[in-house]
Amino acid sequence: MMAPVATGRESAGDLILVQKFGGTCLDTREKRQLACDRIQEALDKGYRVLAVVSAMGRRGEPYATDTLIALAKSISKEIAPRELDLLLSCGEIISAVLMVQELKTRDIPALALSGGQAGIVTDTNFGDAGIIAVDPSHPRRHLEEGKVVVVAGFQGMAKSGDITTLGRGGSDTTAAALGSALLARCVEIYTDVEGIMTADPKMVRSAKTIPFVTYDEVIHLAMEGAKVIHPRAVQIASRAQIPIKVRSLAPDSKATIIGSGEDRETPWLFLRNDNPVTGITYVPGLAQLVIRLCPKDQMAQVTGILQCLADVSIDVINVFPDRLSFAVPEALAEEAVLRLADLDVSLDIQAGRAKVTVIGHGMHGRAGVMNNVAAALARENIRILGSSDSNITISCLIEEGCLHKAVNALHDAFGL
Repeated sequence: MMAPVATGRESAGDLILVQKFGGTCLDTREKRQLACDRIQEALDKGYRVLAVVSAMGRRGEPYATDTLIALAKSISKEIAPRELDLLLSCGEIISAVLMVQELKTRDIPALALSGGQAGIVTDTNFGDAGIIAVDPSHPRRHLEEGKVVVVAGFQGMAKSGDITTLGRGGSDTTAAALGSALLARCVEIYTDVEGIMTADPKMVRSAKTIPFVTYDEVIHLAMEGAKVIHPRAVQIASRAQIPIKVRSLAPDSKATIIGSGEDRETPWLFLRNDNPVTGITYVPGLAQLVIRLCPKDQMAQVTGILQCLADVSIDVINVFPDRLSFAVPEALAEEAVLRLADLDVSLDIQAGRAKVTVIGHGMHGRAGVMNNVAAALARENIRILGSSDSNITISCLIEEGCLHKAVNALHDAFGL
């Protein structure tokens, strides 16, 4: 728990903490009691607490989002987006009411609010609505009255009065948006893992919790396959400079702090990290398409191909004088081939590919990182079939059967 030190943005006695509890943190009475323990700890430290909750459990459990969808589709496979959002909002509302009941058994005053009641105003892009405004006056009033405010995550309300949902990672987005609007001291994300790991612990047994990552690093980790927090939530917190803490419900849990690196008590220590890589992530289930080009007409051909695929998600794009290669999710490979049919191109498609990525703020302007990546993969006889990079990432396309060896080799090579 971060100590309630005033940042200059809060008035005295108005230190606000936002705590978000994922669905797997709420699916049993025992876990909900642990969540209440974390809320009580924050109250004891002088915080006013706003809790954001997800729907309880996962597929197959009574109030999980997937269960609600299956219930509706058991009547008819076609569900209008507006009605689907109205249905899906129920899971989080149930969680919010149950958490209020749990808190009241401890004599903690608490109040449940839907996303709309909490002031989250969205557009009408049902299923993946964008937040256009947040009016925190309603939850702030109840916080000032000494209540714990429990908000249903993943949802908002359009100006038309329609209930909307915020898409994948929506409860993270709710927490970041309300934390930013309330000028919270911190947003705490409670999940079933102890913070953000150097690699997937199911893949790498020696993976460790990363104590501190920058906003940019964790956005790239999330975009490149890590599933602990949604990048949209991190982007919101980054703009407001609200730190995020990711941890489990256990009282002695390790944790990852996500921030700018500039608001820590000893910011110079951040600059002393000699390791250019913070973490390793991966995306399986890709296919690689290789298209032969005529060197004399290369640019026109590349432009035409990319125009045909403008709304298809393509990745690891490599352009050579005689060929263009890129990766797509295997589920989209057939669609990509169909779109290219009219161009009469020579095309080779290889399924069973995966992307492995090293990410780290310390690699920006650092020589030799790609050499270390290539050497680590070469030691395991893993071919690099394509690559791409940014200021803080290097991605390699490889055969999916080599993925386990590749992630572990890179994790070891950079001493993570």
